[in-house]
Amino acid sequence: MSAHPAPHPHPLTLHPLAFTPDEIHDVVALYAGNPDYWRAAGDYDPDDIQAAKVEADLREEAATEGSEVLLARDGSGRLAGIVCLLDRHPKDGFPWIGLLMVDGGSRRTGVGRCLAVLVEDRFRAEGRSGLRLAVLENNPGALAFWGALGWQETDRRKDTAHGRPCIVMHKQLV
Repeated sequence: MSAHPAPHPHPLTLHPLAFTPDEIHDVVALYAGNPDYWRAAGDYDPDDIQAAKVEADLREEAATEGSEVLLARDGSGRLAGIVCLLDRHPKDGFPWIGLLMVDGGSRRTGVGRCLAVLVEDRFRAEGRSGLRLAVLENNPGALAFWGALGWQETDRRKDTAHGRPCIVMHKQLV
């Protein structure tokens, strides 16, 4: 079985979030299309996602040293996903995926897999040996998704921001 998915009908490209009103609007719509995640995470009320809070949270994320907030757009320019990356975690030195979310209507179409492979390929091209992320314990769908992509559990601990129980996962890149 190949590590890479079949090409998506509209190849994805990654671009840094520029914080334009249109981009924030697109991200709010993307977030709103994932109510189950927000119910599990507790960061936003899935029935009332406020653009000002989304923008403030993403600005804080982007301002963190070594962090990037990237938008994934398909060939038609439609927002297909968002990914937040940390270049080097201060405790383990690995790059981390802080968030990878796809448009709710695009689930189970290969978009998430394509986005994950883009991130993996990027860090692999930089010569990085591995990549990490944390999945909320109350999100079995995400755990199954990452496990199907070859990620393995390495630890269980609470996240530092909110104290939520998480499963730390690692993907060997070399």
